[in-house]
Amino acid sequence: MTLKELSVGETGAVAGYTPSARAYRRKLLSMGLTPGTEFRITRIAPMGDPVEIQVRGFKLSLRRDEADALQVEKR
Repeated sequence: MTLKELSVGETGAVAGYTPSARAYRRKLLSMGLTPGTEFRITRIAPMGDPVEIQVRGFKLSLRRDEADALQVEKR
């Protein structure tokens, strides 16, 4: 499942990264999105880009390409 499949208010956890996401993987890891990290969707822009999540006590906005790089599991 990817991040864009979740709705506002739903929670999830980072399960991993897509194999083609090498360019974004290091960036996402440095922002605290390590496997097992829980997050909550707080906002989604009207056109779906960007998505705002709350993770580790701060809010983070991810563009569609970055969000597609994340594999998540719904909690």
